[in-house]
Amino acid sequence: MTMTPQPPAGCTAARPDISADVAVIGGGIIGHGIAWEARESGRSVVIIDDAPGTGASWAAAGMLAPVSELHYQEEELLELMLHSSGLWPAFAAGLQGGVRDGAGPDTGYLTTSTLAVGADAADRRALADLRGVQRSSGLTVEPLTVREARAREPLLSPGISCAFDIPADHQVDPRKLLALLAESLAGCAVRERAAGLLWEDGRVTGVGLAGGGTVHAGETIIANGLEAASLGGLPAGLRLPLRPVYGDILRLRVPAYLQPMLTSTVRGMVHGVPVYIVPRQDGTVVIGATQREDALAGAGNDHAGPAAPEGLPGSAVSAGGVYQLLRDAQVLVPAVAELELLEATARARPGTPDNAPLLGRVADAGTGGDVQGLIIATGFFRHGVLLTPAAASICRQLLDGTADPRWAPFRPDRFSGPPATPAKLPTPAPIKETA
Repeated sequence: MTMTPQPPAGCTAARPDISADVAVIGGGIIGHGIAWEARESGRSVVIIDDAPGTGASWAAAGMLAPVSELHYQEEELLELMLHSSGLWPAFAAGLQGGVRDGAGPDTGYLTTSTLAVGADAADRRALADLRGVQRSSGLTVEPLTVREARAREPLLSPGISCAFDIPADHQVDPRKLLALLAESLAGCAVRERAAGLLWEDGRVTGVGLAGGGTVHAGETIIANGLEAASLGGLPAGLRLPLRPVYGDILRLRVPAYLQPMLTSTVRGMVHGVPVYIVPRQDGTVVIGATQREDALAGAGNDHAGPAAPEGLPGSAVSAGGVYQLLRDAQVLVPAVAELELLEATARARPGTPDNAPLLGRVADAGTGGDVQGLIIATGFFRHGVLLTPAAASICRQLLDGTADPRWAPFRPDRFSGPPATPAKLPTPAPIKETA
């Protein structure tokens, strides 16, 4: 199929029927990061999303924390997180036009370290046990005395039981990042909902839009989070077991007399419950995040900010979640009680059975290889912002016809049964799942 890039260079302007080298379904940070990388490779791109940037990306705190996020029996995911963490400096510099000293556009990327702190003796034991696992994986986690921790962060409570320095865990401001990506990709967006995949001669050839138009593409990348599983025309037999994991998150303003309240991200354990406080350069902090898998009834809205996309689960803020976050944050940093509450947000993150992403191509029963023209990038759960550079890099490799065997464990079809022979459809086909 002949591709017809449209101005601006590398982008394709929105119109009812368009063509591009790459169509990306999903306008969150993952989708924008993949589209940016594809455009950097010289390909024309289209991003398809009716409400870009208003889903999980809007709520994310932006911690780049492969060390802190290590969980037991997630060694393969750790390798991917460390790989992506290593890509972040070049990724941020690329968005700044190659400037690494902060002189370019602000991505909100900061390399300040993270402090892990515990509230009581049980929290101290839990963090010490986790440190043992982290060190056995070759990660650097250094113990600090309470006095040393408070010398670095004077507003930490003198009653904390322990502290650890994690120099490799950094942060980025997802909203600044997304705004910069969107600006860089201006003219590439189609503000429509994707209805389903288009097929021709056994390969995916683009996307049908809910409004009736079509986007024809040599490669289509599904990166629309929870909605990926309900997209029409998925390969027969493909199962994408995504579940919504809801989270409440708060943003607060620090009064001038307390600034800077913190210089490092604080990740705490308070009576066995995790909480984090992320300082921003604009004098605000982010406190999060609850984790619940029971949606609140009704379609709630945020205290501030854009409304969640219509039909998006988990946009109702939990009163209990807000109370829990403020209570536990004050145990670690009592001055939290003096901050101004600006925003309470809730979004649903796309989780998978093994908490690892669905990333790569999927099997084609008819050819014995992979379905041509299709890549999936979803299910990033807690790690979407951290894994954005890796997802973008891996998708670019797949577009170039190469695949790194290290990432084979994250294939999107790993939860599917033997694939059935796919129907050859010129229009989106209904989803068919194996039992």
